[in-house]
Parts: sequence; C-alpha cells; structure tokens
Amino acid sequence: MRTIIRNGRIITASDDYSADIYIEGEKIHTIGTNLNMVADKEIDAHGLLVMPGGIDPHVHLDMPFMGTYSSDNYETGTRAALHGGTTMVIDFVLQTQGKSLQSALDEWKGRSNGNAVGDYSFHMAVTDFNESTKKEIAQIILEEGITSFKTFMAYKGALMIDDRQMIGLMQEVKKHGGLINVHATNGDMIDYLIAKHRSEGKLSPLYHYLSQPEVTEAEASGRFADMADYTGCRGYIVHLTCEGALNAVRNSTKRNQHVHVETCIQYLLLDASLYEQNFEGAKYVMSPPLRKEKDRETLWAGIKQGLVNVVATDHCPFMWEQKLMGKDDFSKIPNGHPAIEHRMELLFSEGVNKGRISLNKFVEVASTNAAMIFGMFPAKGTIAVGSDADILIFDPNEKHTISASSHHMNVDYSAYEGMELIGKVKTVLLRGQVAIEGGECKLEKGYGRFVKRKTTSSGDRVIG
Repeated sequence: MRTIIRNGRIITASDDYSADIYIEGEKIHTIGTNLNMVADKEIDAHGLLVMPGGIDPHVHLDMPFMGTYSSDNYETGTRAALHGGTTMVIDFVLQTQGKSLQSALDEWKGRSNGNAVGDYSFHMAVTDFNESTKKEIAQIILEEGITSFKTFMAYKGALMIDDRQMIGLMQEVKKHGGLINVHATNGDMIDYLIAKHRSEGKLSPLYHYLSQPEVTEAEASGRFADMADYTGCRGYIVHLTCEGALNAVRNSTKRNQHVHVETCIQYLLLDASLYEQNFEGAKYVMSPPLRKEKDRETLWAGIKQGLVNVVATDHCPFMWEQKLMGKDDFSKIPNGHPAIEHRMELLFSEGVNKGRISLNKFVEVASTNAAMIFGMFPAKGTIAVGSDADILIFDPNEKHTISASSHHMNVDYSAYEGMELIGKVKTVLLRGQVAIEGGECKLEKGYGRFVKRKTTSSGDRVIG
C-alpha cells in the first residue's frame, strides 16, 4: 500500500512545517513539498494538522480488579484509542503473588494475542520480588522486549511490595537496562484512613478522596526518588496528581537526578469537588483521587517546565453496574476512569486552544516522550523518514461534544459528558493503513501488533 498525505501542516515535538508525506507499506518513505510519487491513496490534509499518532503508556484492558474486570478488552479498548488518535498503548501485566512473571505474561498474552486493533506493549508489574522472580528479569527484558517494571507502594496483600523488595528489584532491573514505574502512594497510611472512615460510618465516595490526602502521595514520591537515586535505577512515577508529589520530584533535581513523571488527563481537568455528588461521585473514584485546583495549576506548570513528561489516562473503565458494587461502601467501588478515546482531543482543546501548552509540547507529552522513555523512538512517536507511519490528521477548529451515546469505549457513562471541545480527530493511520476515516474504524481486530522495546540504559532520552 502506497499513500500520500498532501498539503498538511506537520507538527512534531520539535518541528512545525508544511509538506507532503509519502508512505510505502508500514513506513514513512519520503517527506517533501510537491511530491510526484504515484500512490494507491491520496489524502488532502489542507488546513489540518498532521502529527504522530498518540501513545498512551498507562492503560488497563480486561484487567482483573476487586472481583471484576475492566470493561474494555483489547479489541474495544484499542479501537476506541484509535478513534481518539492514539495508535499505541502500553498495558500492565500483573504478577499474582506466589506465581512467576512468565505465568502472568502468558495470561495477558492469552487476552491480547489476535484481539488488538491498535499496537500495544506491556509493562511488567512485580508484586512478589524474590530470588525466583529475580532470575526472570533478564529474560523478560532481553527476550520478551518488556523493559519497564511497575511497582506498587499501596494495596498491601495484593500488589504492594516493601522497600526491601523495591531496592532489590531496582538493582536487578538497572543491571539489564530497564526502568521502574511506580504507583507512589503510602499504602499503610491509606489503609489506616480507610479503616478509620469505615469504622465511623463514613462510606460515601467523598471518603475515598479523604483517605488519600496529598501527603500520602508526596511522601511516597520522595521515598521512591530517594531509592532510585541510591540504586542508580531510572524511575518513572505514574499518574502523579498533586503539588506535594511534584515538589518531591523537583527536590530530586537538586542532586542532578531525573525522575520521569506522568500525569493523566483527568488530573489536569477535573477536581475533587466531584466527590461531593453523593454516589454519582463513584464515576470519579480512582487512585490516586482527583485533587484541588491548585494541583491542576501545578501540573500544567510542570508540563511547561519539563518536570511532567507524559500525559496518559490510566484508562480502567467499569460499567455503572460494576461501580454499584460500592454503593454502600466507598472502599468497594472499583477504581477506574474511562478516557482512552478522549485524551488527545481533551489535551488539545484544554491545553493548546487555551494557551496552556504549545503544539510542539502537545506532541511531546502525548506521544514523543513516551516513545523515548520506553524504548520505541524513532520507530514510534515522531514523523520522520523510516518511522512507522502512525499518523494523526487533526482538525484544530472543529467543535464537538463528548457523550457516552457516541463514544466507542465499552462503558455506559462518560466522565466528560456534555463537554464541548474544539479540535477533532479526522483520519488516523496505523503502520501505513487507514485506521479511522469518516468516523469509522477500517481495521479488524488482530491488526494490532505487540511492540518489543529497546532497553533504556542509554540515558534519559526525553524532550523537556
């Protein structure tokens, strides 16, 4: 398949220019003006932005959690992502305590193989680091191409590891060129507050938020940064939400340390006042919870300062019926929020159009930095000769409204219902094939490919 995209304004993390793009097969072959190649398909992008496809490095598809499963699987989730301009996601394989990493990976491959519409990769979540697990690290990195390992500093008894295990894992992962992702919240303090509120009969969704005050995230973020600095292991904090946590990262720069930081689109746009809506607040129960207006301002500033490197989603949707599992007790509400489809359009409308970030910064935090940090650049995350033809064609002026009645995620409500946006995905290409056109998905499940990733020991490749 040969395709030419003509007359577009090409935006990367560092460039802004007008040119044509000629694609042969899965790769970008030529970029230039007035290209005279013959193609099977021509796309006129006059008046539109042409950008690299988005990369969302934090999703949970078909994930077991709190006695149920997230409602988007690899087919529905990656298709919805494509509708929103995201051509690749990275999901989390969750080790079961007492079992091997390989057994968990085999389970996740059973869900994903042959089912994804868009491209995907995995992080390996280590919940039981011991001598047997330690022996698996090199094979997971070097043979499976999974170079990032997630740890939890919360969810004791299920996902949490202690600091002793964290140090051991960091040392082993560093040895083989990997990276540690972390859910940085103080699990012991959170468990204490949850038990306290429940014992006092305080069971509404508001107490999910009050059980995870800012200090729980700030303390854990600082502790993680200290351990990463001690071991020399590269660190990445997922879904950072608040001023205190970002200040802990800012403090680490005083010793010339670079901790990568991800926030999520909801933490930039929504706030904790939503938890006061009685049980409707369950729609926004996620961990960490939504924060205050001052935290949103801090995160936007952190993006401009280069402290916040990636805007992801932590997409983990549950049907309303599933959320009702916690109607009488906030601690039983499945934690999660649907956003995989709307991340790019929300970030553009609320970020670029409102002057909070530039077009180049938009591409940087929505695509390029994730590709660099997680060992996929320049195959992914940019528009360049030889790169995968993962391309988003975007109308910066089209207005539209978000609604559960029209979205493609497998969830029966929207956290952004009725929100009016400016800027809409028009056409999406994935490895040279038209994926989205005219509001329809043109690819079948199984087109999505698992992406093996390179090690990250070469340094902190990221745009700041």
